[in-house]
Amino acid sequence: AAPAAGGEHAIRIATFNAGLSREGPGLLLRDILGGADARIVAARDLIDSVSPDILLLTGFDYDYGLVALDAFASMLREGGADYPYLFALRPNTGMATGLDMDGDGRRGTPRDAQGYGAFAGQKGMALLSRLPIGVHRARDFSAFLWKDLPGARLPATMPEMARAVQRLSSVAHWDVPVQLPGGAELRLLAWQATPPVFDGPEDRNGLRNRDENRFWALYLDGALPFAPPDGPLVLLGSANLDPLDGEGYRSAIAGLLDHPRLQDPAPRGPGGPVGQGAVNLAQRGDPLLDTADWNDETGPGNLRVDYVLPSRDLEVLAAGVAWSDASGPGGARLLRHGLVWTDVRW
Repeated sequence: AAPAAGGEHAIRIATFNAGLSREGPGLLLRDILGGADARIVAARDLIDSVSPDILLLTGFDYDYGLVALDAFASMLREGGADYPYLFALRPNTGMATGLDMDGDGRRGTPRDAQGYGAFAGQKGMALLSRLPIGVHRARDFSAFLWKDLPGARLPATMPEMARAVQRLSSVAHWDVPVQLPGGAELRLLAWQATPPVFDGPEDRNGLRNRDENRFWALYLDGALPFAPPDGPLVLLGSANLDPLDGEGYRSAIAGLLDHPRLQDPAPRGPGGPVGQGAVNLAQRGDPLLDTADWNDETGPGNLRVDYVLPSRDLEVLAAGVAWSDASGPGGARLLRHGLVWTDVRW
């Protein structure tokens, strides 16, 4: 993809689930500094090739001080993509509660954390930007309780103690201001929802995914105890929900795609990693819109789960989904998600 075209009032905004997470704290930093991890190198090369001005990374381990993020930004800088402004807050993943949140009779498991995680900060998210970030004016909604969301649907089997403390965000919900050239301000509404699978008949993850995605529509409508954002904004991140295919409550993402304040640029790519070919035979959605590629036989196949949705007061110039063709031993693909980008002008 060429750099954003359209003059000084045009920027490229992207989201990318790079899958840069490890099974223990500090291991991602070790692998970044080692410089030889194939997945990290593939993620760097894909980001460098698209070169967004603002990038939301999901599936990236958080650490205090953003040491791993700073190291990854240094890798990108060496490849020509310089991001002087970094932002990340502690996510809910791996945040201990001390309770038996899933009612299985045990405590201290990954499912007993506020968000699923083997350690604090696993599979968090981060913003990298060429434009100044208003760090001290960012709004973090990650502590908002699930039960307090209007119309929330919590599992009937959830223990009462868990219901009282369970946060809505499995990872995070942020509203982050960025200063545009010329002094205008852009709000970035960033999030990563839990997959609506990996649970049982209680549908804990499916219901949570539904409400994590509904949060933004309620926020924009002024239906939450937070003032809705004024001016131009971009909603970006991983809904882990396709409007037509796969599991989950599709009305939640449809409500965002059809929201009166938002527009869907419908970014298109080749329909999967380079060389993969078409799509699942049973797929109903446009395969060119897909942003993730799971196994067609044992998983849901290709789905559209990552989004960049600008507000209607921004002009969309171009949009797309960029995929990496990097593979590992045996030809296995290294990056499951494509990088979703949109050029906007204000």
